[in-house]
Amino acid sequence: MSRSLRWIALAGLAAAIAIAGCQSVQTTRGGEVGVDRSQSMFISAAEVDAAAKTQYAQILEEAQKKGTLNQDPATTARVRAIAQRLIPQTAVFRDDAPRWDWQVSVLTSAEVNAWCMPGGRIAVYTGLIEKLKITDEELAAVLGHEISHALREHARESMSRQAVAGVGLSVFEILTGVPTGDFGQMLAQSMFVLPNSRQNEQEADRIGVELAARAGYDPRAAVSLWNKMLNLGGNQPPQWLSTHPSHESRIKDLEDYSQRVLPLYEQARR
Repeated sequence: MSRSLRWIALAGLAAAIAIAGCQSVQTTRGGEVGVDRSQSMFISAAEVDAAAKTQYAQILEEAQKKGTLNQDPATTARVRAIAQRLIPQTAVFRDDAPRWDWQVSVLTSAEVNAWCMPGGRIAVYTGLIEKLKITDEELAAVLGHEISHALREHARESMSRQAVAGVGLSVFEILTGVPTGDFGQMLAQSMFVLPNSRQNEQEADRIGVELAARAGYDPRAAVSLWNKMLNLGGNQPPQWLSTHPSHESRIKDLEDYSQRVLPLYEQARR
């Protein structure tokens, strides 16, 4: 067999191994919003959680050195209070989530941004709060959306796709026995570089409004939040919320699903 044919055969073998190694998992229950898509995972949750734990600690350490970590006690307390109302509601979607090592930090930055790493490690940027003059209900919409990405393990799903797509790396590992994966780098790519798919964004939108409603926050605030984002960006939202779904379809979907969970909000207010 020629060298090129040998590499093709090995590439096919590596791809087959990768595909066979994928597990079909149901990360969350559907809830009232009915998000019940099964997901293919090649990387274990433990590996992703370990990478997230390390990366979050590094981000906080760097922020601490710069003096940008939790500078304003009142703002930090506000964000954490809203998160503490949302976190118990995650039990609707998965039993283990309320027991995660939840951490909530506020980073002083002009960037309009927020994120939740795997395992419940949250950061909110002051630019999001200040530039949007954000209400508690809108902040609950932001946190609910980001928490939903963690519940659905979208970062792990993205990392798994990267791993399966890396057939060349798989071939190298088969030939040499040397692992090439850098989970920290893959997590950084998934969290901060690669955009979420339209499907992932839609899932996070829908679960997010349910989390907010169950916590007693008006789910319709997700719509006002999105409109603020559009106005801030001159009809182009910040990169944090710029991925894939058209503005019109996203707002329509949020309007629809916020109405669906409105009875949960009314019940939570009693």
